[in-house]
Amino acid sequence: MSGPIVPGSAAHAQADPIRPSAAAEAWQESTRVGLPGDGSLFDVAGLSGTDVWAVGQQDIWDAWRYRGAIAHWDGRAWSQVSIRNDDTGAGSLRSIAAASATDLWTVGTAHDGLPYVAHGDGSNFDRVGVEQLRSGDWLGGVDAVPGRVAAVGSRDGRPLILTQAAGVWRVEPQPRDEGTLYAVAVSARGDGMAVGDGERRPLVMRLSGGTWKAMTLPRIPGGYLRDVQFDGPKRALAVGGVLHSGGESTPLVLSWNGRRWSQVRVPEDDASLYGVTGDGAGRFWISGFDPEDPGEAFLLRYDGRTVKTIRGEADAAKGTTMRLQAVSHLPGTSAVWAVGHVVDAADRYTDAVETFGPKKDDKSAAS
Repeated sequence: MSGPIVPGSAAHAQADPIRPSAAAEAWQESTRVGLPGDGSLFDVAGLSGTDVWAVGQQDIWDAWRYRGAIAHWDGRAWSQVSIRNDDTGAGSLRSIAAASATDLWTVGTAHDGLPYVAHGDGSNFDRVGVEQLRSGDWLGGVDAVPGRVAAVGSRDGRPLILTQAAGVWRVEPQPRDEGTLYAVAVSARGDGMAVGDGERRPLVMRLSGGTWKAMTLPRIPGGYLRDVQFDGPKRALAVGGVLHSGGESTPLVLSWNGRRWSQVRVPEDDASLYGVTGDGAGRFWISGFDPEDPGEAFLLRYDGRTVKTIRGEADAAKGTTMRLQAVSHLPGTSAVWAVGHVVDAADRYTDAVETFGPKKDDKSAAS
């Protein structure tokens, strides 16, 4: 069983916004899905303020009862959605993507030893059988646009890319090097990126002209990437960290300008970065965890020039830790939704949802 704090967040809905959003500068609301037992949310896909989806895992410490969870926000409350057509059940759901309000995809692990793939129509989910997958394969990220799905993970120690177009699944040729992909982002134009790590270095695969190829990156020994926001051929942001020889890690942010990748300076040297989203107009938000203030909700905002730290209120209980493992910008709005979990002093997990945006009564928050 996967541990609850592994950052498997992956791609989010990549819809273009109606207009550039105002800068999110103030936490507005904290909510809970209320997963039974110890629960954590690993990914979120937001389409509107009345249509937000999140996936994760509940009863995470129970070897017999743990299972994947799907939750939906309808503008008033969270509700859990079951998966039909499945006698075994999902063990953990790591990623969710929305091609539209009625075309949703989620991936993770299953109790039967196979990777888990499920499709939703906006009301229900059904498990999807993919003949090209086999025992031992692992899927950690998914993205979708109308008519196309891409999921990523690993097979036999090498990166795995699974795609579907016109209802036909295909396993893309694997690179020779070892590695794992954790997140993928594709566009309706037919291009995209997938990120992960391999041989103690960050890894980015690019889809162009129907072929996936490894990209040239700055030399960063110990680097790894966990999520990517792909705005097109000339703009993308990937986030992760660098594991050093002493066991400590530092945050890693890489920016793509259409010609090369460059490293972006992050103000918090000890932060862990898990997820990234964007408004399609050059603003990005990164979710994670800051050990200097472990109980506070923590985001970074990048505007293409500088990185700004944004903090939410600390959890009321003492000795708690909050990790925001994924983040999603709502198209056409100023809202950002982040999900993850809170761990209390007794090592109990509670799912967490943080809604983020300008205060309605503070116009200066929208810069």
